[in-house]
Amino acid sequence: MTGTPEQGRVLPVTDLSLVVLVGASGSGKSTFARRHFKPTEVISSDFCRGLVSDDENDQSASGDAFDVLYYIAGKRLAAGRRTVVDATSVQQDARRRLVDLARQHDVLPIAVVLDVPEEVCAERNAGRSDRADMPRRVIQRHIRELRRSLRHLEREGFRKVHVLRGADEVAAATVVTEKRFNDLTHLTGPFDIIGDVHGCSAELESLLATLGYADGVHPEGRTAVFVGDLVDRGPDSPGVLRRVMSMVKSGNALCVPGNHENKYGRHLRGRTVRLTHGLAETVAQMEGESEEFRQEVREFVEGLVSHYVLDGGKLVVCHAGLPEKYHGRTSGRVRSHALYGDTTGETDEFGLPVRYPWAEDYRGRAAVVYGHTPVPTATWLNNTICLDTGAVFGGRLTALRWPERELVDVPAERVWYEPVKPLRAEAPGGHDGRPLDLADVHGRRVVETRHAGRVAVREENAAAALEVMSRFAVDPRLLPYLPPTMAPTATSRVEGYLEHPAEAFASYARDGVERVVCEEKHMGSRAVALVCRDADVAAKRFGADGRTGALYTRTGRPFFDDDAVTEEILGRLRTAAGDAGLWQELDTDWLLLDAELMPWSLKASGLLRTQYAAVGAASAAVLPGALAALESAAARGVDVEALAARHRERTADADAFTAAYRRYCWSTDGLDGVRLAPFQLLAVEGRSLAALPHDEQLALLDRLVEHDSTGLLQTTRRLYVDTGDPESVRAGVDWWLEMTGRGGEGMVVKPLGALVRGPEGRLAQPGVKCRGREYLRIIYGPEYTRPDNLARLRQRSLNHKRSLAVREYALGLEALDRLAAGEPLWRVHEAVFAVLALESEPVDPRL
Repeated sequence: MTGTPEQGRVLPVTDLSLVVLVGASGSGKSTFARRHFKPTEVISSDFCRGLVSDDENDQSASGDAFDVLYYIAGKRLAAGRRTVVDATSVQQDARRRLVDLARQHDVLPIAVVLDVPEEVCAERNAGRSDRADMPRRVIQRHIRELRRSLRHLEREGFRKVHVLRGADEVAAATVVTEKRFNDLTHLTGPFDIIGDVHGCSAELESLLATLGYADGVHPEGRTAVFVGDLVDRGPDSPGVLRRVMSMVKSGNALCVPGNHENKYGRHLRGRTVRLTHGLAETVAQMEGESEEFRQEVREFVEGLVSHYVLDGGKLVVCHAGLPEKYHGRTSGRVRSHALYGDTTGETDEFGLPVRYPWAEDYRGRAAVVYGHTPVPTATWLNNTICLDTGAVFGGRLTALRWPERELVDVPAERVWYEPVKPLRAEAPGGHDGRPLDLADVHGRRVVETRHAGRVAVREENAAAALEVMSRFAVDPRLLPYLPPTMAPTATSRVEGYLEHPAEAFASYARDGVERVVCEEKHMGSRAVALVCRDADVAAKRFGADGRTGALYTRTGRPFFDDDAVTEEILGRLRTAAGDAGLWQELDTDWLLLDAELMPWSLKASGLLRTQYAAVGAASAAVLPGALAALESAAARGVDVEALAARHRERTADADAFTAAYRRYCWSTDGLDGVRLAPFQLLAVEGRSLAALPHDEQLALLDRLVEHDSTGLLQTTRRLYVDTGDPESVRAGVDWWLEMTGRGGEGMVVKPLGALVRGPEGRLAQPGVKCRGREYLRIIYGPEYTRPDNLARLRQRSLNHKRSLAVREYALGLEALDRLAAGEPLWRVHEAVFAVLALESEPVDPRL
């Protein structure tokens, strides 16, 4: 690219590249770099000499200095950062190592040559105190080596070479950044990505019509994207090319090359290629076309880019699949992988190469859509999907609507080409395709969330969570969500109370939340229920055979050792959902519910017997005897009244403690006496419902409870409060007092709008628990209400608990969003595992 004489040369430089400045000492490389590139982009050999020797001109330190330079440049290129090397680089050996570095990181090497006369270089060096004594012969040698190199730079591997001759041309030059050809992140769709066509023109036209295209144009502005292999084997490769080329030219389509286009393009350029694998059919069909059309096809094929990164980096389209490390990169290696994929080096019984199952190990954030290897059905695996469903072999021609992730296909008119290898009954990968890996959760983790940014998990917490997950949790495939911890309301100053709802209402009012819902806190255990419509849904959607869902605790453990009991509860929920019409209304085959399972003793019977009941039993055994002894001493004239009064208070506290914990236990026989109180519908197929206002949530769940004929389900009572209305606040307090006064645990106060943010844009607490005065005896002990104990408890710090609650809430939202979007299990589980890790006590990871 050139500019006007006044403007000087315009040098296009790719955004991700290794730019090598080539020029003699004194040619102005450092000045040029400072003028045209960011300081962080430039790595100077002089600066690296100073780093290792404290003297930028110490030539004896050059070896170590260049080791540092290559190391920093490699780290930048690995991170996807443009890097500019400021060194003389006039020798081929020096340039070769930089070209190799660019190839290693699959970026373009670009040379910018500053060919400045010897006199100018010498004059500039003489004006620098640190270069004044540089021998003239050094500059002369640099220039000789530079001139010898000019004709060979492209052959050395530089993809672009910009030569600036003379100081004036260097000073007038302008550098402009250009995007890589594969970077179409600014195009957000919607797209219709179409699998391998292989000359099936009639099927292509049928599929385009089904997708809504008329003469190659979609009325809603959608863009077709072809994954390559347009030609060979089928009956009408010219017709396919004509349609696709027309759509690409008009801006209604994009296309990446397949290995069959690549081979046919070599044939069109006169290269010697074997007319196998269907190429002979294409050559014969094209003989009836004009030379002008064949030239257009040649130019079209030669202009195809190996892969495209689309939709802000969320989507990658290529022919044969592409690991994340190659996304957006540009090299022969990347192009080869995009065209042919990778193989294990083995051949199968049909003599064909065995493809390396890269998708089973894929952990990238972008969805990769590809073709190349025929499969009977297009299925998602680890956020990748193959759309080659063997149309030319009598299968189907398949398209993926993006971002809807909806598959559309049409059947082949007939078997156009007999395959060497028959289509297998199963697609590669699937639910057993190594969906989870220790590397997904091991060590320190940082999870990116949509609602709270980056959430970090320490290695020692991850180690503890891994122990729980591997030994005690339900099948990970049936564990798409863990509920967050819940912070208590701010400490109350009301006489005799540690927690009081007035503080909850005031806190939400300060956050700008005008309406809240107070939900009865059931005397049970937090339970998450994944309910599938039948076992086939559980197997197809979640990969779990022989089950219809799961019922687990907030740490992922199953509630019941007996699977039959779990299935009975899930069956009752399933029937109630059907009778309530929720399957049809929500257009789903599964439901994810947050609930309370009662009685508490179902999960905590051991704890109640060994800890809480033991306290009550010990008090019942010891205190009456001690009090009797004190009263006997008082009758003998000993002054023990203060001590006796203290023991009478302790006896009353112990009785209250015993009464408190007994409310949470009752006898059950099988499922008789068991109750489940759902209070939130978290997600259904294709949708997270976490942001659905709580009044709408509870209305749906009321219908579920209403249609339960077994007595299992229990309604969650609620009261709506206006935080700015004193009368409404007073009614909320009275409701809580009445409920806890008759033995209830308390309530949870939540923003009515569910997912809300405070004044600074941060997530508001999803809910705060306000527990009753008597219930808190179970938590803090029988005597916690004594004034001295209350005073001490009021010093408790809640900041950590509040921060933890919001972080876990953001992770839970992220898991639900990923689940609803159909993302792979490892992506969903990344957020789920992080919740468990934050809840886990740290463990030395070396143990």
